[in-house]
Amino acid sequence: MAVPKRKVSSHRRGNRRSHDSLGVDSYVEDSNSGELRRSHHIDISTGMYRGKKILDK
Repeated sequence: MAVPKRKVSSHRRGNRRSHDSLGVDSYVEDSNSGELRRSHHIDISTGMYRGKKILDK
């Protein structure tokens, strides 16, 4: 059975966990419709993604 040889300090433990927190979702303003949307996602109102029609109404 694996047993730690030394106690992990709170500083080292905190450094390891520093990237575990969830970030806030970022939204960008669409250049065509002016509505907010997630970056790298399809604009649902127009169906466009990077200037190309992806979804039909």
